[in-house]
Amino acid sequence: MEISGGAVASKPKLKVSAKVKTYVLDTNVLLHDPTSIFKFADNNLIIPVEVLEELDAIKGEQSTERGRNARWVHRILSELLPDSRAMLEGVRLDNGGTLSVIINPLLADPALAGSPVLHRLRAVLPDLAKKDNRIIAAALYVKSAYSPPTILVTKDVNVALKARAVGLEAQDYLNDKVPAEDEEAAYREISLTVYELQRFCSEGEFDLGQEVANGLALNDYVLLRSDEGKTMPARFYGDGLVRRLRLPDFVKAPGGIPVRARNLEQQFLMDALLDDSIALVTCQGKAGTGKTLLSIACALHQLQDDHARYDGVSISRPVIALGKDIGFLPGTLDEKMKPWLQPYFDALEVLIPSKPPKDPQFAAKKVSKKGRHENSAASAPAYPPTTYAGGGNSAAAPLKPYERLIRSGLVEIEALAFIRGRSIARRFFILDEAQQLTPHEVKTVITRISEGSKIILLGDPAQIDNPYVDSRSNGLVYAQNRMKGHALSAHVKLTKGERSKLAELAADLL
Repeated sequence: MEISGGAVASKPKLKVSAKVKTYVLDTNVLLHDPTSIFKFADNNLIIPVEVLEELDAIKGEQSTERGRNARWVHRILSELLPDSRAMLEGVRLDNGGTLSVIINPLLADPALAGSPVLHRLRAVLPDLAKKDNRIIAAALYVKSAYSPPTILVTKDVNVALKARAVGLEAQDYLNDKVPAEDEEAAYREISLTVYELQRFCSEGEFDLGQEVANGLALNDYVLLRSDEGKTMPARFYGDGLVRRLRLPDFVKAPGGIPVRARNLEQQFLMDALLDDSIALVTCQGKAGTGKTLLSIACALHQLQDDHARYDGVSISRPVIALGKDIGFLPGTLDEKMKPWLQPYFDALEVLIPSKPPKDPQFAAKKVSKKGRHENSAASAPAYPPTTYAGGGNSAAAPLKPYERLIRSGLVEIEALAFIRGRSIARRFFILDEAQQLTPHEVKTVITRISEGSKIILLGDPAQIDNPYVDSRSNGLVYAQNRMKGHALSAHVKLTKGERSKLAELAADLL
């Protein structure tokens, strides 16, 4: 095979058999999972040279996951393909497949400009200056030149559609996708006789038997129901055994208001959040189901006494905008992050209000001067009267109660972008909007959690703004699927909205 200038290029030595396929990788697959090179079993793997160009343009992004992944891919390829011969002819991988980099002769050799394959491609995609179109052209050449079935693997839906338009099979990268399943129920109901339910209530546990417990994973939540309609929530501990939930009447932040679970699913979540033996909790729920508020309330509740298990609470989320980006934000890091982290300030304001709510029973009654003084002293939060300093204003605004928690370090609200390299010890770590992360990013976060810490992943797979993940490949569902059934993890699904009737109706109908 000759290319421009008369130089001869070796053809890739692809593996050929009845079961082998040839996969052509798009750039976004390597950025999504740099180790995807090793996850195509004993098939042929081809990387168009245009992919290397795109990786080269991205590798300079110092503070982004894309930049790190691009540099990671470069290191892997430089080890596997040490010279030009290895790149063009390909190398054998440990899994039995082959890997090679291809320069498309249809675009490199002017003598092939009249090729029927190139003519058909130009009829559909005339602009071959675009990298996406050139990657499709490379996959189309591989299909025409080699016998194994050729499949373009891409996470870009539009690239997949264009590839199919020119007669090329295209697939999403499926390795880290959770299996497609029917809509799962939030919990499972198990029927017992009224006597069995009474025994469960008195003893606190009950052996369901292996046949009834079949299909339950460790730490799954269930609802025990008798024929008479009596119910009791329980948690599965393995070997057919279920036990009662051990919940306090309410949870309360320091100086805050009591918070109670409003429905059965929130009881499940509260049980998982308060159990020291569970180090990872994943929670799915639509908007308004109470994921964030209840998680923060349970976290702060566990900081109350001198023997608290955690030294503080860390709250974070990925910085991914909804709709059109507003550009760079001015100010310090705290000022830049405030718009992203405002939902947590709102939740803290609800849990620790600046003014304690009045009891309506006594709101209309007159209180004596002495009574008012005593009431004021009793309701004052147990914090020193700190105020904002600076400026020429002598009447500085007092700090809100939750701001005192932040200044003291008990509550830490931070950007997820700076978590790499950290070791998070004795913290209750809440990661909201986890459905926006890739599986690799979630792995990066979870592996930062040290002994004595706990991490909570919250999110709604139906609300994804990240173009590189979907409802089956995002970090939240990936972590849930891979960690299911382990003693250190539990999963809860919330379905009932508690924010307001309007929010519930909008979440269901819009």
